[in-house]
Amino acid sequence: MTDDRAPSAPAADGFPPTPGSLDPEALRRRALDALLTARARTATLTDSVEDGELTAQHSPLMSPLVWDLAHIGNQEEQWLLRAVGGRQALRPEIDGLYDAFEHPRSARPSLPLLAPAEARTYASDVRGRALDILEAAPLHEGGRPLERAGFAFGMIAQHEQQHDETMLITHQLRSGPAALTAPAPPDPTDAGSLPGEVLVPAGPFTMGTSAEPWALDNERPAHRREVAAFHLDTSPVTCGAYQRFMADGGYTDPRWWAPEGWDMVREHGLTAPLFWHRDAGQWLRRRFGVTEPVPDDEPVLHVSWYEADAYARWAGRRLPTESEWEKAARHDPATGRSLRYPWGDTDPTPEHANLGQRHLRPARVGAYPAGRAPSGAGQLIGDVWEWTSSDFLPYPGFVAFPYREYSDVFFGPGHKVLRGGSFAVDQVACRGTFRNWDLPVRRQIFSGFRTARDA
Repeated sequence: MTDDRAPSAPAADGFPPTPGSLDPEALRRRALDALLTARARTATLTDSVEDGELTAQHSPLMSPLVWDLAHIGNQEEQWLLRAVGGRQALRPEIDGLYDAFEHPRSARPSLPLLAPAEARTYASDVRGRALDILEAAPLHEGGRPLERAGFAFGMIAQHEQQHDETMLITHQLRSGPAALTAPAPPDPTDAGSLPGEVLVPAGPFTMGTSAEPWALDNERPAHRREVAAFHLDTSPVTCGAYQRFMADGGYTDPRWWAPEGWDMVREHGLTAPLFWHRDAGQWLRRRFGVTEPVPDDEPVLHVSWYEADAYARWAGRRLPTESEWEKAARHDPATGRSLRYPWGDTDPTPEHANLGQRHLRPARVGAYPAGRAPSGAGQLIGDVWEWTSSDFLPYPGFVAFPYREYSDVFFGPGHKVLRGGSFAVDQVACRGTFRNWDLPVRRQIFSGFRTARDA
């Protein structure tokens, strides 16, 4: 996920009116549940290791876990206590330490960060005051933009869950024995009968949203897109399929690679996805401190955009565009509507998708039949973030809200869009319109892909 920063001068109000059917008290309960769920996960990720591991930097790509912990509290203080509640600042002197734009991740261990016990106390103190503000905040349609429909509370819950995902990446990068455990995801029920691809017919659909109350600025506004007919993989590309690409010389043949990707392969000597290694003729992977055989029927994980693009070229296919991905995931041809999720408008349940760190791995392809889209494609939500071919760009009519550094500064050809979430994403930060983005070289993220072809 991308970094974020504290509020600067607020942008123009880009938050649309919320639907009249939204009940402020239901939204208040939803916000409370989202905040408590996020904090419980933060505690799991930080209480599972000793203080020395919280303050260590396990990779220059990631912050020390203790930085994320205090940053979560600092963002909550700035937005909920100060901006919404009008409260006096608790710790204004630490704002700069936890400004993600001011200090790159590689430099954060050298900062005078709060120690683990102090960081926990600070985040807890902020949370207690934030819940008092939530209890009294007006969430009606005519309220201030940050309060309307509980947007600021939803934004902060999403922010914390995004950093929880970041901390889970750090757990994957750390060495030593496993600190986290989770049961395996459910087995597929009909994987053998699924077609290899689905046809998504040509035509317009509504992309993005103007109605989802907690949607972030880059998901807005809803707009019509015309999409030509295309075929899309029914499931994400599996580890077994990716091994066939590797065995056919995928990492040694420049024909399949974008020039920058081929440079990356040669510079770093890449031969397989991150965390894979070969031993006694078998591919193994390290997953949260456990070494295990690579499962053939799981979606491939920890591949960069360049690797996904190379595989697609080798297979005679391509990565889907962001518009194609969203149409396959949301468009219901029977009604002409765009759904909130592939299965409909209801929130995800454990039967729909692999979300929320319930499992520490993707489910095998064919799992979650209840989560399939009208197009027939499955596992579009959860399991692995899916690279698309699209650059991260604003939608027509985009307005930065509540600060331009969340999305606006990242727009352009340098970042590629990922869709759908992963097993590491909570449902509050994952929906059919949610847009993630990252540099095309990134491999430590929980990224996979599926491929497409023109009809």
